[in-house]
Amino acid sequence: MKKFVNDPKQFVPEMLEGIALANPDTLTYVPEYNLIMRSDAPRDGKVSIVQGSGSGHEPAHVMIVGKGMLDAACPGDVFAAPPMDYVYETTKRLASPAGVLLLVNNYTGDRMAFDMGREMAEADGIRVEILTVDDDVAVKDSLYTIGRRGVAGNFFVIKAVGAASERGADLDELVRIGKKVNDVTRTMGVALTACTPPAKGSPLFELGADEMEFGVGIHGEPGRERRPMTNADAIVDELLEAVASDLPYASGDRVALMINGLGGTPISELYLLYRRAHQQLAARGITVGRSYVNEYCTSLDMAGASLTLVRLDDELDGLLAEPAEVAIRVF
Repeated sequence: MKKFVNDPKQFVPEMLEGIALANPDTLTYVPEYNLIMRSDAPRDGKVSIVQGSGSGHEPAHVMIVGKGMLDAACPGDVFAAPPMDYVYETTKRLASPAGVLLLVNNYTGDRMAFDMGREMAEADGIRVEILTVDDDVAVKDSLYTIGRRGVAGNFFVIKAVGAASERGADLDELVRIGKKVNDVTRTMGVALTACTPPAKGSPLFELGADEMEFGVGIHGEPGRERRPMTNADAIVDELLEAVASDLPYASGDRVALMINGLGGTPISELYLLYRRAHQQLAARGITVGRSYVNEYCTSLDMAGASLTLVRLDDELDGLLAEPAEVAIRVF
């Protein structure tokens, strides 16, 4: 597989250095801990918001560090949880009198690293809370998790708590808001091709030319089933049924709808998928109040997409509408 890679072992550090060099006025890079942080963090009176997880899901999480979103991200290697000392050192550097909120996708390695990092930070007198994201409806348990996996829906948790933190909300209030968002957010994805980690140099798994993995995880973990390829509308209909029936979402609800690319899907195809999802929600009497179509949480170069719904109320709608300034710039 052709990749823009030097030494595969340096893939993540070189990427992080590039992000920092492209944003010299707003971001600071601490290479010892794979740490990308806001240059103005920590700040008195503001809870610091930190996310980790493995690399390979960009723009999650290192590219959404900035005002109104994360204060820092400390990723591990590709598809690998950050080491415990990365979490600990990041928490120490981001500690403010208002405390630190650690956001964790529900994968066993991530939870272990963040739990241990939190314990060490608390021993230093730092107030820390952990909020776990588990929005994936595809499987309840897997080789990587106990319970549901945390996938693209983490964007909405980050956006809401990031906005509230900028407003000056305290740590307990941020935990309440984050749990509220997680409780009304559901996601499911589908893969058309596998992804290729730089260190492996070949696809992580094999899919036949006429196959798709329905309910795939963001590391390429198996989903609900491998099935024959079908047309785009049929794929959206199945994703939407799985997601909408889980909470469930019902007629009269107002939702945020996200079609998230997994890294190798053209934006034109994502909007084609969005079209069908919007139509089907309208047929169910569900109003789309906020729309998101792009790459938010990827799986390297995997061709595929995920569909996320968030049930909105006035509080969540207001938080999602707040401005944010991050490394990704369209213009």
